[in-house]
Amino acid sequence: MIPSKRKKAIVNIEGMTCMSCVKNIESNVGSQKGIDSIKVLLKEKKGTIVFDSSLWSGNKVAEAIDDMGFDCKLDNEEDIIEDDGYVPVKQDDFIVIFPENENSINTAASPPSTSESTKKCAFSVEGMTCASCVAHIERHISHIQGIKSIVVSLMFHKAEVMFDENQISPSEIRDAIDDLGYPTQILEENTNSDSKISLTIGGMTNQNCTRRIESHVMALRGIESCTVSLPTSTAIVEFVPAGVGPRDIIDLIQSLGYTAELATHEDRLKGLSHEKDILKWRTSFLISLIFGIPVMGIMIYFHWIMHTHSHPGNQSKVFVPALSVDNLILFCLATPVQFFGGRHFYIQSWKALSHGTANMDVLVVLATSIAYIYSATILFTAIILGWNKSPMTFFDVPPMLLVFISLGRWLEFKAKGKTSEALSKLMSMQAKEARLITRDSEGNILSERGIDIELVQRNDLIKVLSGEKIAVDGIVIEGKSAADESFITGESMPVIKKPGDPVIGGSVNQSGMIIVKATHVGAYSTLSQIVRLVEEAQTSKAPIQHHADRLAGYFVPFVVGISSITLIVWLFIGIYGKESSLHKNERNFWEETIRTAFEYAITVLAIACPCSLGLATPTAIMVGTGVGARNGILIKGGEPLEISQKIKTVVFDKTGTITEGHPRVIKVYATLPQTVLSFKSVCAIAGSVESNSEHPIGSSIVNFAKDLLGNTQWSAVSQFVVSAGSGVSGIVTNLSTVLSTSLVSNLSNMALIDGTELKQGILKLENHQVELSPLIDDSAKAIGENWNRASEYKVVIGNEIFLVNNGVFIPSTVTNILSMERQSGNIAILIGINGRVASVVTIADQVKPEAMLAVYSLHKMGKHVVLLTGDNAKTAEATAKKVGIREVFAEVLPNQKKDKIKQLQAFGNKVAMVGDGVNDSPALAQADVGIAIANGSDVAIESAGIVLVKNNLLDVVGAILLSKATVRRIRYNLFFALVYNTVGIPVAAGVFKTFGIVLPPWMAAAAMAMSSVSVVSSSLFLKNFKKPTSKSLRTPDFKLFRRKIAETEVHVYKGLDVDAAGHRDISSPNRFTGVKFTASKNGKKRLFSLDEDERQEILSDIV
Repeated sequence: MIPSKRKKAIVNIEGMTCMSCVKNIESNVGSQKGIDSIKVLLKEKKGTIVFDSSLWSGNKVAEAIDDMGFDCKLDNEEDIIEDDGYVPVKQDDFIVIFPENENSINTAASPPSTSESTKKCAFSVEGMTCASCVAHIERHISHIQGIKSIVVSLMFHKAEVMFDENQISPSEIRDAIDDLGYPTQILEENTNSDSKISLTIGGMTNQNCTRRIESHVMALRGIESCTVSLPTSTAIVEFVPAGVGPRDIIDLIQSLGYTAELATHEDRLKGLSHEKDILKWRTSFLISLIFGIPVMGIMIYFHWIMHTHSHPGNQSKVFVPALSVDNLILFCLATPVQFFGGRHFYIQSWKALSHGTANMDVLVVLATSIAYIYSATILFTAIILGWNKSPMTFFDVPPMLLVFISLGRWLEFKAKGKTSEALSKLMSMQAKEARLITRDSEGNILSERGIDIELVQRNDLIKVLSGEKIAVDGIVIEGKSAADESFITGESMPVIKKPGDPVIGGSVNQSGMIIVKATHVGAYSTLSQIVRLVEEAQTSKAPIQHHADRLAGYFVPFVVGISSITLIVWLFIGIYGKESSLHKNERNFWEETIRTAFEYAITVLAIACPCSLGLATPTAIMVGTGVGARNGILIKGGEPLEISQKIKTVVFDKTGTITEGHPRVIKVYATLPQTVLSFKSVCAIAGSVESNSEHPIGSSIVNFAKDLLGNTQWSAVSQFVVSAGSGVSGIVTNLSTVLSTSLVSNLSNMALIDGTELKQGILKLENHQVELSPLIDDSAKAIGENWNRASEYKVVIGNEIFLVNNGVFIPSTVTNILSMERQSGNIAILIGINGRVASVVTIADQVKPEAMLAVYSLHKMGKHVVLLTGDNAKTAEATAKKVGIREVFAEVLPNQKKDKIKQLQAFGNKVAMVGDGVNDSPALAQADVGIAIANGSDVAIESAGIVLVKNNLLDVVGAILLSKATVRRIRYNLFFALVYNTVGIPVAAGVFKTFGIVLPPWMAAAAMAMSSVSVVSSSLFLKNFKKPTSKSLRTPDFKLFRRKIAETEVHVYKGLDVDAAGHRDISSPNRFTGVKFTASKNGKKRLFSLDEDERQEILSDIV
């Protein structure tokens, strides 16, 4: 290693706004003598330069950049040690190497891309008409250096591109698509920033204004980037919402003397409804119709009534016999249509052909141009050669073709607009304004003003009046009302909202004024995320669509080839046919032969339609995903939508999926007489102690006591101790204060727990019911003390071992209850007070009411249903028994869940995983279709292909049925498109002329136009899809299924000790023998006794 004359400088650069600035600096400085390498990072605002220290210094490099108009300062300068003639300069992202003896650098090596440099950008692409356009764009853009992937949506007129920002910029991609003949605009650049807004800025006069705004905005805390464009008077600002909000940015720009306001989403809604395209093609149709109606009238009169071509004597000549009145009028009508009405087709087809491809526009141009040029040529030839009659022409073809094509396009885009109605409605649900209030420390309203919805920031207070849309996601902090959330959940019944309840932006406040504290705004709101999911789903392609697109890409050249063959074949038939030898010397023979050949060739071009192939899949997917969104089933793309109908195995997680996801008290055994300690006192004591715990079991006890007693304050607890895995303990004082403020929730509950003796019955609480059972044995009756007025209570709550270790006596009656409850899969907790068991509390995560019906419906559809859980085997077994699942894999770790899905897939079956937690995300991602519950974790939702907005398992059935309906519609569409072209092209080519079946060109054009409309209209039938309801699924067979569920054998296995077919692995030393529940003759379930190891295992899972 030898010292080098080379040094490396790191500089800070301010004032860069885009990749053009980066390239400008790199090319100018990099070309200087003595500069070996330079790399500028836009986001980090830094540059790294390697240079010859005999010619440059760090300060000189900084000055050179500063002289270019950027604010540049030297940050660090250091020596470089090298051992050969090449100098590697390692950056965070890449390595650039320059030769030592090179005096000037013309081009730098392209750095390899990394995950950090790979970005995503969305573009609006106009001018696409069929799948050939899609294939054209995707093929050409994907070959550009720096492009990772491109997906083009014909329906949305949108392209999503993944690219390396070190090699290409969004503006360059836009220009490349634009050069292909499709006007393109940048819709959205996706970066690593948390949020982004677009602003319209007024008052800027020169480039200094843009730099001034950018520098001031960048100085705000939380700003990631700011790009201001003078020509478009817009600014795009990326920021972190936790540090700054849209109002802060707008206020700052306005304080600099400029106007600033948010760019609206109206154009997006117009794009979804295809208003621009509808207007364009309606205008084109009306213009073509102005010329087309006279053309049709002339054809009817001269050709069909007067028969001018078969009877030349009926022709009315103009100047010369070869120019008839009908041909002259048709020429005058066809010429403006050809050159003005067909202008769009000529431009698009020329751009397509110049890039070596062909689309639907090429077929239209060929058909109309050939018809027009042939007609003009034959007519002028007849005039010049002095024919004694006017020839038959195709001047009627261009106007009639354009009439039907423009009509078809108009109807097609109107239908396309209907396919995206669901997304448009979702977007229009968003409130436009919010009523922002400020309050003083006492809660009085100080100010109230209306602001744009996108200016709402986290923790803002929003006032919502009766009948108004709730502006943002948030928490109600004041007021009570009912909200209509049907647009999200599909549930028509209003949902009661009171302080502490969450609300969804876009739902309607039906009654009463409420004040909401904003929690999720902008792109983080529920509605925005649903819109994003639906839009991405409708933009994505199903696997079947790739085949259709590939076929459509070859379709146009194929049709042109068939048309050429048709022309040659009919010329051959005309010349060498049976009657040809008799008429070869007649002029009429040659005219008729050439005209017939051209007519069939033009008809082939007119009838062929790749659009029906290209539209068959995306229209069905758009309607299907829209219908799903309307019913609370968010499908993230064409792939999960297509694969769902192939699912053979459905795997359910237990906690939060089959069950409610939060434990509740379902039964309480009272073991002390009221004269010793009242049941209300026991509940108040237990609630006071557990209120200091954060464990879910403790929370369930607190919630039960709170719901029963109606109090929100608890007694003081001293010496509180938590024993992990065992329980809690503490000393409670001042109990009388809590009891004096408590109020039992209703009269029926008071009848059970007030008085000298407890009564067995059902405690009716706000959201559920709890069974109350007195269990007072002789030892409890013999206590002979009254603890109701004691000053303090020594409390121990937990499992039996914990209570015994803390000196609490446990009678045999309690031990029997513990064994019975745990065999049922429930959690049994003991409450010990002053050395005696005061109560046994049974806690369970209750099964969702619709779970059994969902499992039955899946069984009926022929699906194999499996329960996969990390819970202990006994609990999993009991849960499966309740819902009718016959195969259970219990005590499976999160990483093992993924492996279990792989095992099930190994037999070639498509597997769906239904889950809600972070621990389910690997399995959701591994499954062929992951289905996540929307109220689950963000990680699970991100990993899934389908998201259920409502926490309802019947939507799993609905998602599969919707997938079947959509794929069935796609197949219908593709079948129709293929049959249409397979039959239509031969008919147009004159194959069936012998049978008298012949199509004129204008009729072929009408058929072609209607084929696309038919495909889109067919997809719209999916709007009639009805999601299955509980009522529709509760068949007589379900009642039989529910009655026989007790006889169902449940096979339970631990971990991965079972292969994918469900057979136990005998060789595994840790195998768990499958447990069977059977019914005995007297109808009672046989309970298996626990050995000591199993007993300890279950106890360790409690608390």
